[in-house]
Amino acid sequence: MRYLITGGAGYIGSHLVDSLLKDNHKVTVIDNFSTGKHDNLAQALDNSSLKLHEDTILNEKLLNRVVREVDGIYHLAAAVGVKNIVDNPLECIITNVDGTHRILEAALKYGVKVLIASSSEVYGMSTRVPLHEDDIRMPGPTNVPRWSYAVSKALDEHLALAYRMERGLKCVIVRYFNSYGPRIDEKGYGSVIARFMMQAFENHPLTIYGTGEQTRSFTYIDDTIRGTRMTFENPRGEGLVFNIGNHNEVTINELANLVEEAVGVNVGRKRMSFEDVFGKHFQETPRRKPDTSRAKEILEFEAKTSLKDGLAKTVAWARENYISAKTNNDVQGNR
Repeated sequence: MRYLITGGAGYIGSHLVDSLLKDNHKVTVIDNFSTGKHDNLAQALDNSSLKLHEDTILNEKLLNRVVREVDGIYHLAAAVGVKNIVDNPLECIITNVDGTHRILEAALKYGVKVLIASSSEVYGMSTRVPLHEDDIRMPGPTNVPRWSYAVSKALDEHLALAYRMERGLKCVIVRYFNSYGPRIDEKGYGSVIARFMMQAFENHPLTIYGTGEQTRSFTYIDDTIRGTRMTFENPRGEGLVFNIGNHNEVTINELANLVEEAVGVNVGRKRMSFEDVFGKHFQETPRRKPDTSRAKEILEFEAKTSLKDGLAKTVAWARENYISAKTNNDVQGNR
């Protein structure tokens, strides 16, 4: 099979590249490297089954040339990172909505099935936990830039499902819940685990926003990729939305303790308000836990990696790749 992965140089995208190449598929990547990294594809660049286009999915001529040659599309390209979204809402909206629209048009034109990567952010401030795919969403007010991302990803889903309903496009949608693992960027881009690891390696207190009692459900990258491929490859999933995540829930305070344990340090905590970090027009959702029953029933997918085991693997990778780890060799475990 021949696949296009948009955003294939990103954290999740590059792991998907590896997975598909391992199974002897041919892969084409389009990535503008705004947040993706060449290093993420270093192990794949010499593979003759990989084609890389350093360009934007808004390049319609390139998109059409590539899509007519593939059998399926994994559309992962998107604006990412809470801070980035808050600071650049217009770019986020255009990238997410216009980019997805062009992907869907090309997929329809050439009869190609497409997977749309969405986000748990679409649930907004919903407190109905666990969050089911068919639950009512609760995005916040339009003067809070954060919710532009949630709305843009929800609109991506609406577009895909409308193309299916009205024009017969084959599509599936995954909503990711806080994926983590090797290759999460040291700069964070919204990953609290990356930020905590960097601070722990530097022997700095781990920064907790708010009370730290807000919860998230963290999904190790192997589970994220397995769930993504199972969603695409199972015909029973077509036209449906799936939560791809780990149903286990942890507070940010508990996460901080687990990261300290994995790195082997005791660095304390620094408390900051959300307003200090993101500005006064910011809202945080208190809980984020997926209902994974649909994925289990239809796809037979279930996340397998515990947070403790996943953190151990992630920290081991980060020790060899994070600048903060390489320049602070006195951190326990680095000796």
